[in-house]
Amino acid sequence: MLTQAKYIDFLLSTPRNYTGTHLAAHLPEVSHDQVNRFLRDSTFSAAQLRELVFPLLADSPEAFLLVDDSVQDKRYSRFIEVAKRQYSGNTHGMVTGIGLVNLVHSSGEAGDFLPLDFRVYAPEQDQLTKNDHFQAMFRQVVADGKVQARTLLFDCWYAGSANLKLIHRAGWIFFTTLKSNRLVSVSKETGYQALDTLAPPPGGWSKGAEVRLQEVPFGVRLFKLVATDGSIEWVVTNHLATHLTREMVVDAVQVRWQVEEFHRSFKPLTGSEKCQCRKAQAQRNHLTCCYLAWVSLRQFARHTAQTLYQAHQQQWAPYLRQLLRQPLIPVLLPTCA
Repeated sequence: MLTQAKYIDFLLSTPRNYTGTHLAAHLPEVSHDQVNRFLRDSTFSAAQLRELVFPLLADSPEAFLLVDDSVQDKRYSRFIEVAKRQYSGNTHGMVTGIGLVNLVHSSGEAGDFLPLDFRVYAPEQDQLTKNDHFQAMFRQVVADGKVQARTLLFDCWYAGSANLKLIHRAGWIFFTTLKSNRLVSVSKETGYQALDTLAPPPGGWSKGAEVRLQEVPFGVRLFKLVATDGSIEWVVTNHLATHLTREMVVDAVQVRWQVEEFHRSFKPLTGSEKCQCRKAQAQRNHLTCCYLAWVSLRQFARHTAQTLYQAHQQQWAPYLRQLLRQPLIPVLLPTCA
């Protein structure tokens, strides 16, 4: 009988092929049809991920929650119900895939992060936008009341006024980037103007400038971050403490990139893109198992003092040593003249 634990074992153990056919070929008591029915008829959900992860968090009031989305590439699959044409930051263009909105917890330390929640972006099925999923996950965290973190980090896609007001009303702090054409007001006299037309504040950008955003009924502090290559990033926060400096904002922005670290390891180490089932529920169940597999791998890597990739690869080391001692395929070499 195929169980969720056995399916996750398969995701962690197979080196490359994540299909139901491959699983059935290596689990004699299970057929391909049984694998398909298991994924189609099960009812796994993000609640399992939250239940698993809460006790594992290195949580504190100085911790962060990170929000970002990613696309599971399905460009060669025309019949998967939950896949749709959408923009992928990985390919910098449109691709057919399954969109995921991820909520990741970070202690603030390098490498110390865990996925806490996720949502599948499928507007044709549920009429929900990515911002709807953002708000649903945030409300879930507030309702659960289990995390001490009170700071949310995200990029300009989620910086709409509705999201900012929701976070502020809940008593949380946010740091987010803004597009250069976002309208802000420095004073009543100047009115609203685009960010890229702003003059530096009297004291420079080291401590930011207090501004107003359109449709946002509270003040925010704006920082202009200029990278060494000349690129500009506008960062805004509702953290108005006078001790807040540019360096502290840069540190927060750098923590936000941990969600990209999660995306980079999630796909190749769990086979999240490789399920070929057509039904939406099968894909959703597969993805839930992928999240649980990633957390299991991360915990194993931490206990063995390895990277995720080292931990994933080491399981094949004994097999390779055995093959080198007793090769299955005879080696043919040319006869020397």
